[in-house]
Amino acid sequence: MKKYWLALLLLVLTLVVAACSGDKPADNTKPADDDKGTESTDEGGTIKIGVLASLTGALESYGKQTQRGFDLGIEYATDGSMEVNGKKIEIIYEDTETKPEVAVQKATKLLEDDKVDFLVGSSSSGDTLAVLPLAEEYEKIMVVEPAVADSITGSEFNEYIFRTGRNSSQDAYAAAAAIAGKGVKIATFAPDYSFGWDGVEAFKTAAEKLGAEIVLEEFADPAATDFTSNLQKVIDAKPDYLFVVWAGANSPWNQIADLKIQEKGIKISTGAPDIIALKFMNPLVGMEGFSVYYHTLPQNDVNKWLVDEHQKRFNEVPDLFTPGGMSSAISIVEALKQSEGVADAKKLIDIMEGMSFETPKGTMTFREEDHQALQSMYSIRLEKQEGLDYPVPVLIRELSPEETAPPVMN
Repeated sequence: MKKYWLALLLLVLTLVVAACSGDKPADNTKPADDDKGTESTDEGGTIKIGVLASLTGALESYGKQTQRGFDLGIEYATDGSMEVNGKKIEIIYEDTETKPEVAVQKATKLLEDDKVDFLVGSSSSGDTLAVLPLAEEYEKIMVVEPAVADSITGSEFNEYIFRTGRNSSQDAYAAAAAIAGKGVKIATFAPDYSFGWDGVEAFKTAAEKLGAEIVLEEFADPAATDFTSNLQKVIDAKPDYLFVVWAGANSPWNQIADLKIQEKGIKISTGAPDIIALKFMNPLVGMEGFSVYYHTLPQNDVNKWLVDEHQKRFNEVPDLFTPGGMSSAISIVEALKQSEGVADAKKLIDIMEGMSFETPKGTMTFREEDHQALQSMYSIRLEKQEGLDYPVPVLIRELSPEETAPPVMN
């Protein structure tokens, strides 16, 4: 009997040891080194996209427009499947708070902890410039949208950077075409940071090529709410035009009206901004300037889908930066379709250089030399429209991607 119980005990111990070891029959599994999941295979797995945007603070409306547009863009480009080549697309949003140091922290988190395959962003040029080196360090494609500083695809460019957002020079060529000419005197007014500096420098270059004279370059604190002293300098300079570069809710339009600048013979010109800012531009009805986007300006199927879907889901039309978010999403999906779902940056660079894709603004093309997307802009006039409490940008003519192509600066 003792021999029986001893044999039984040895059998039980043998079974317990076998269970705890984790060994499995060789014909039922692959070797451990081959069992690495599906992230790097041609089918299955997940493509992760980290989107940096100002989701709070002064540029909150811009960030949320980008977010809506990006979500809609992924849906549109994948026919609603949210997949490309069998891989699911996961989007991770991070709020930069419009602070470069926060943008770097959030981008590092996306790259190291979330292991994203792409970066997108940001609402602020300052945030974006701070993050650019990380794309190169981690060898990940970064699609820049909507930051406009020329230096992003200029002096601070690296091969991992592609921009669907227009840059300051593209704005400048459109703006100069609207007002500049031989002997015309122009003053400029802009916020005192990279967005304003680059915008004015690009406009000055374009306007002077057309024969205009820049008589004053005035920069103001981007967080200011009182621009009286700045605008008085403009009045004293006696220009024919005041060209304004501005972004943010603290716009100067009310004070321009209060100081009766136009009644002093100084015409105002600027880019038509987002709808919130247009509400403050009633004093500028009749002004001729340019637009990056207003939902009635482009006539194409992608924009029609965007406008229809945006109205259905949010009960309002898409705004200034919504189509840019959509365009950046479409560009990523198009590149992944061509790479058969492979997110290797080197392979994607070869695909994306010179790549054309359809957007709400028509065909965009990533220029090979600096990865700047060439795109249409719009020469417009601000007009009142019944039922709306803001002046509407009405098309004078579409400016082709060739007309507004900025110089290569990298």
